[in-house]
Amino acid sequence: MHGYGIARRIEQVGADALLLNQGTIYAALVRLQQGKWIDAEWGTSDNNRKAKYYQITARGRKRLGAETENWQRMAGVVQRILEAPLARPRRDDLWESSTESHRRQRREQ
Repeated sequence: MHGYGIARRIEQVGADALLLNQGTIYAALVRLQQGKWIDAEWGTSDNNRKAKYYQITARGRKRLGAETENWQRMAGVVQRILEAPLARPRRDDLWESSTESHRRQRREQ
């Protein structure tokens, strides 16, 4: 798939929640190519224009798997944080920690 097609596909799958400009997608494709996560070759597009076509490499698939696992783990952490009941400290707890902190500061002087 060529760069423009990749950008449009991301927008389509993301239900237009993520809009990409050409500068963004091409900069990302260059970084992916430099990391050997994708290969590129020149070809002709459907409208008969010269276009660079990109394809994921075996190294890229491995990296994609690792990044996907990391994303899912982090999304799970954020989800648990958002779903956790809001803990409100009792007024006595706040006073106690403030007092303990003050005492510690005086001892350190």
